[in-house]
Amino acid sequence: MTHMGKITGFLEIEREDRAYQPAADRIRHYREFIIAPSEAEIVRQAARCMDCGIPYCHTGCPVNNQIPDWNDLVYHSDWAVAAANLHSTNNFPEVTGRICPAPCEAACTLNIIDVPVTIKSIECAIADKAFDEGWVEPLPPESKTGKRVAIVGSGPAGLAAAQQLARAGHDVHVYEKSAYAGGLLRYGIPDFKMEKYIVERRVKQMEGEGVTFHCNVHVGRDLPVEKLERDCDAVLLAGGAEHPRDLEVPGRDLDGIHFAMDFLPQQNRRISGEPVGDVAPILATGKQVVVIGGGDTGSDCIGTSFRQGAVSVTQLEILPQPPDMENKALTWPHWPLKLRTSSSQAEGAARDFSVATNRFLGTNGKVEALECIRLDDRLKPVPGTEFQIPADLVLLAMGFLHPVQEGMVKDLRVDLDARGNVRADELDYRTSRAKIFAAGDMRRGQSLVVWAIREGRQAAHAIDKLLMGKTDLPR
Repeated sequence: MTHMGKITGFLEIEREDRAYQPAADRIRHYREFIIAPSEAEIVRQAARCMDCGIPYCHTGCPVNNQIPDWNDLVYHSDWAVAAANLHSTNNFPEVTGRICPAPCEAACTLNIIDVPVTIKSIECAIADKAFDEGWVEPLPPESKTGKRVAIVGSGPAGLAAAQQLARAGHDVHVYEKSAYAGGLLRYGIPDFKMEKYIVERRVKQMEGEGVTFHCNVHVGRDLPVEKLERDCDAVLLAGGAEHPRDLEVPGRDLDGIHFAMDFLPQQNRRISGEPVGDVAPILATGKQVVVIGGGDTGSDCIGTSFRQGAVSVTQLEILPQPPDMENKALTWPHWPLKLRTSSSQAEGAARDFSVATNRFLGTNGKVEALECIRLDDRLKPVPGTEFQIPADLVLLAMGFLHPVQEGMVKDLRVDLDARGNVRADELDYRTSRAKIFAAGDMRRGQSLVVWAIREGRQAAHAIDKLLMGKTDLPR
């Protein structure tokens, strides 16, 4: 390999990342609102990739993307080779190019001076071009192994494992409790971050590779997991970590207080014309909304609330407000703690830090306000700092504790770890039961799409090796 990018590119070319439609325009619809750069601009940005002695972006990327290599290929306009390289490590770069927080950019050598290469935008451009040019086709195996594998859950971990195992020649069956495949890609991430055709076209590709999807099948409820264990050579549990952290304070039972993941999937279903089901609709229209929790899920609640026509949105974080800038000498190339403003927060949310909720207040069984208190740096309440915030809708986005254990996990009697996740290690992904494997959030706890893809791929490697005695799948 010759030099990465243009040797002097980083000295001559400024970092230019993707732009957004203005907030006033984008909150009127649920479509993606990123303005894609021109092909020429992406080539210019790829030229900024330095000929690093050690490419630290590799330390940031859980799926082992060969970032300098495809930056160089894009700089030389070898798009098809770049797409092949990108797909060699990442099954769904069009997903990560949209919704990954890009730890690779935090680790980029140019981030020492705060102008990292726009790796995520370049990845997205390569992936989108690959689809536009028709380079993404089903890759069915040349021969079948006669082995049958069941995968429970069709989020990014289950999908990545399914694609890898199908290409290795196994008969792969994916079981999904919802009406469509995709897991949180389909039912958690709002359409304005990622439209759902992106998931659908991958599912179609995988069907062309021999994967069979069984939707509306809730394993452990509609289908006994013992039957899968009996009928299959291996079973991969990839059901995510869907047990939310609750806020057990007085007034929690008032109407109008909901978990984020009871709220977000409803809107995704509305947009795709899927029935919301026999649950009461949760809508922010005309309401004063309070979102408790400061992560991605909280931001998704904010952006969805504004699009539904919320009067106001306030986001509360229990942790102190982080600094505007990290100390590079202490943190680089690791993910820095610093104040970040998501596109949804920039749409007009009020944010407050170091705040805990003491209780919910309301009349006639309906929530009307939160009684809050300020916390010191050790997260201890500061007496005398109580205050109230009016609220008609409260969304709890405080993270997830572990997978749902009722049903499948309990029925299987697999060992759990101290946090309540399914116990399996990162080498062979095997649970305490011989044929049962676990990967993704169900094994590691709530995490990122990139970690899910990595675990799905590595679990597929482990399953193929167990079934065949050897494997050609990458680890």
